[in-house]
Amino acid sequence: MVGCSVPTAAWSGALVLRVRARAYRGLVTLRLIGAGLPRTGTTSLREALRHLLDAPIYHMSEALAHPEHAPTWVAAIKGNPPAWNDFLAGYAAGVDTPFSTCWRDLAAAYPDAPVLLSHRGSAEVWHRSMDVTVLARTRDMVAMDDDADPMVQLFRAIFDDVFTDLDDPADVMAGYERRLAQVRAEISPERLVEWQPADGWEPICRALGVPVPDQPFPHENTTAHYLVRAEARARESEATSS
Repeated sequence: MVGCSVPTAAWSGALVLRVRARAYRGLVTLRLIGAGLPRTGTTSLREALRHLLDAPIYHMSEALAHPEHAPTWVAAIKGNPPAWNDFLAGYAAGVDTPFSTCWRDLAAAYPDAPVLLSHRGSAEVWHRSMDVTVLARTRDMVAMDDDADPMVQLFRAIFDDVFTDLDDPADVMAGYERRLAQVRAEISPERLVEWQPADGWEPICRALGVPVPDQPFPHENTTAHYLVRAEARARESEATSS
């Protein structure tokens, strides 16, 4: 079975999706597949999709709450995906890494699910948010000398197909643009849902065929909120180690 690794030739993407789709016919279907990178409104999307689908949504917060999932995600990223309908049983959709790292394989596994490409106004805007939040935590995790920690292994793998040097803004932003281009090239227009945080409910509800809720779209996990939580984690870690 082909995993979530990137095809060596760009033209092969659509063919790979068709082959995988045949292999996965008839399996339980996720309602929506998020292909966007972190810091593109994925926490807000998680909350919105929970409301719309009345079911759990896979997000990095799930991986952090279930470190036993990490080896499965690492294996999938390296080309050995699980039986997705077993591994993701109970989830109605997924957004954010590590779920979105495997967008190709998941798009093939669930060929009727719309693919949601969340993004920001520009690579520069995205990187400003990413650098002080997710990349900062990734730096801390990959620097840990603990090969036995499954979350360390996951953080070492989740951006393998995006960039090679997380301290090089040009490389990171090029990876962001490349992800957008790959998803747009490989997912058919009628299946692809482009979304930015200001777009709110309508594109998602239209893709899912559900009514637009009569309530504001959730806006969660701003950069400021993320940094407050990061500071709290650091204080807790310092207190535990002292």
